[in-house]
Amino acid sequence: MTPHARHGLLTLLMLTTPLAACAQQAEAPAPVAAAAPAVAQSAAPQLVTGLPDFTQLVEQVGPGVVNVEAKIGSRASAQGEEGDIPEIFRRMLPPEFQMPGPGQGPQRRGGTSIGSGFIISADGYVLTNHHVVDGADEVKVTLPDRRELTAKVVGSDQQYDVALLKVEAKGLPTVRIGNSAALKPGQWVVAIGSPLGLDHSVTAGIVSAVGRSASPEQRYVPFIQTDVAINQGNSGGPLLNTRGEVVGINSQIFSVSGGYMGISFAIPIDLAMSAVEQLKSSGKVSRGQLGVQVGAVTADAVKGFGLPDNRGALVNEVLTSSPAAKAGLSPGDVIRSVNGRPVNDSSDLPPLIGAMAPGSKVTLGLLRDGKARDITVTLSELDEGTAARDSLPTAPERDATPAGRNPLGIQTQSLDANSRKQLGVESGGVLISRVEGAAAREAGLAPGMVVLQVGRTKVDSPAALDRELASAKAGDTVMLLVRVRGVTRFFAVTVEKG
Repeated sequence: MTPHARHGLLTLLMLTTPLAACAQQAEAPAPVAAAAPAVAQSAAPQLVTGLPDFTQLVEQVGPGVVNVEAKIGSRASAQGEEGDIPEIFRRMLPPEFQMPGPGQGPQRRGGTSIGSGFIISADGYVLTNHHVVDGADEVKVTLPDRRELTAKVVGSDQQYDVALLKVEAKGLPTVRIGNSAALKPGQWVVAIGSPLGLDHSVTAGIVSAVGRSASPEQRYVPFIQTDVAINQGNSGGPLLNTRGEVVGINSQIFSVSGGYMGISFAIPIDLAMSAVEQLKSSGKVSRGQLGVQVGAVTADAVKGFGLPDNRGALVNEVLTSSPAAKAGLSPGDVIRSVNGRPVNDSSDLPPLIGAMAPGSKVTLGLLRDGKARDITVTLSELDEGTAARDSLPTAPERDATPAGRNPLGIQTQSLDANSRKQLGVESGGVLISRVEGAAAREAGLAPGMVVLQVGRTKVDSPAALDRELASAKAGDTVMLLVRVRGVTRFFAVTVEKG
């Protein structure tokens, strides 16, 4: 799992102190002559009444939890993208999966992957993680009664990190599926799995947060964050609520050591179960695609675009011939809702769209030029292989506009055909060749970047850029749509004073 920040060390210490119910008889005060009437005070409500006992839960659910053992051959894993996952975010890989030095992700090699799973139907369907069985030549499932059964991988999905297995058996004990959408921070949850090969280990904690976006590679998963102790081998095991219902699949941990550090992530069971029928029928999961790249609505974006607040997803790029392009979306739009469901942050959008079937019609609530409007979009099928990263070209020194022609102090030049091809810019835009303004440098602008728009207005020449910037006054925040290393996003630059 990969957040954008790849450097620095985050240390999170979580202390939980049980609050015990304690009643104490107060002594009646001695009478006081001429005392003022006492003001009645209502007692504060007791928020925590004691710690739960999970013994009955484990007795009921335990028979439906299994161990999963996958023999990984020497062939390359289909999940080579894991090399992009920062060191602090780790899937619960067993010792056979090496942890290299800083800056690298886990690398697979031949060996045995040991994880967990749970039975969802009496005729032998088992859910686990994709990364537990990815690249496996052989998969075996061990039941609580010690029976060892060969499992077939019916289907597997890397984005959701879910795999559906099938064993030939009948009358198997099953788990009950719960509702992950109803989870709230602070609720008790329990994990059952095989950490470090210790089968049917039970750990408990609380939900720390819901709807976490922990990795661009899994942007369609609104993870459940917990403080349940999870380690290698817990992958694929159930996360349970206090009614003994499965609400998540334990998948990843935050760690600088490879072991548990108080932050664990689980895949919502609603999401996993939505994929089960597709995995049964086709072996893969199809998702809806809107065709936009979005970013957060920052405080500078609120000022630069004149927005009422920072809620929503700012459209940075609209892919050519995508559903969004056909519906008329454009960079600078702010998506605030999908079919009436609020989009509070940019990370809320991908799970909402990805959970819908290709061909679905959705209504997007937008803010454009400060005005609210609705747009209907027909989703296409997501193609995971369409995104490409471009290299950053060296900006030539010829034909640059003189410094100081615009209040931001940036020199630009027109793009030639080779530069357009290298950058993936189809039309318009100007190449930054030099940055002299301190505010522009502090905002992150640098030579080699391409300015596509000023606000919502496209620019296709240095002169056009200067015209759009000419009216900017000291203290104004200017939003520049910029393409850099294959990614398009808005940069906010505040015009310097004299």
